[in-house]
This record gives sequence, structure tokens and C-alpha cells, in this order.
Amino acid sequence: MRVFYDCEFVERGRELPIQLVSIGMVREDGHEMYLINEECLSNVVRHPWLSVNVVPELPIAFDDPYIFQWNKDHEDYANVMAMDAIPLAIHDFLTVGLELDPAELWAWYGAYDHVVLCQTFGSMAELPPGVPMFTHELKQLSEEHPQVVLPPQPIRRHNAMHDARWVQEAFRRINDVRNVRTISNEVEAEVVED
Repeated sequence: MRVFYDCEFVERGRELPIQLVSIGMVREDGHEMYLINEECLSNVVRHPWLSVNVVPELPIAFDDPYIFQWNKDHEDYANVMAMDAIPLAIHDFLTVGLELDPAELWAWYGAYDHVVLCQTFGSMAELPPGVPMFTHELKQLSEEHPQVVLPPQPIRRHNAMHDARWVQEAFRRINDVRNVRTISNEVEAEVVED
């Protein structure tokens, strides 16, 4: 089962792990999951780039310029979760009901996304059964098929859920071309001349 995903995260230098802000995941069967780390609030608001590009997509209330908190009235507030609960939610999403069709992860520029995903469980060595040890790279696949016109990036560019949906749509476009090429090659191979 292909799972398309994206993470937003805070980079804090060599001495600290990358902190998950949010993760969006979309499975081929239509199931979706969007989680926001409730513990990232102060770091994401104080980060120069994230405060401009990610904060507007999060359920954060700014009632006072010096006070910020989660906005419980925002539609995405239901996705805010304690960091301790996020690994279990991700594991369940990637494994429950997928025993016969294990998860296959796909992301756009996914190296950091995979590191962030692994760090939610501790380290790559601590990944539980069913969580893949690598992420397929959609950017590389797109370079192998330069004729494919990818969908426009979402207007809300740094929302993990919207970006995960975009990854799925971009994969579909590339895969449609790959499938046509494969079928075309199979038909040519079947032609026999007397």
C-alpha cells in the first residue's frame, strides 16, 4: 500500500533532534491522517522561516502579540496531539489492516521527512515492525519522467496534509505515464511477424 506523506519540522542545529511540527499521510485506499505536535508551539512561532510559512496553516491563536496558544475553535485543532501519542497513531495508520499489503512510503524531497518520521519513534533502529526503513523519492522519479507535467503546488504550500495530497497526485500523474509506457512495450513485444 503506497502511503504519500509530508512533514513540517523545526531544525534546531547539531545538538538537538529535528522537532516534528506536523505530518500528513494519505494512503492509496483513501485513508488520511493529519497530526500536529502540541509540543512544538513555542519553537515554531519563534523560528523566522516557520513563523511566516507554516504558522498560518496551524491552529494557533494570537490574541495578544506576546501570547500564543492553540486555537481550540480552529477546524484543525482536533489534530493537535501530545508527542507521546503520535508514534502510535503513525504506526497504526501504517500497519492496521495492511498486513497483506505493507506500507510503501513516498515523499517529495523526502530525506528529511524520513529522518523526522524515524525520530518520532526514537531512531531508525527503533522503528516498529511495519514502518518502512526508507522512503521512496518522488523527486527522483519525476526526473526520470521529465515529460510529465506535475500538478501545481498547493496555494497553502507548507501544510503537511495538503502537501501529502499533492505528493499522491504527482505520483499518479507520473505512474500513469509509466503504466502507458509499460503496456505499450508489452504490446510491441507480442507482435510476431511471419
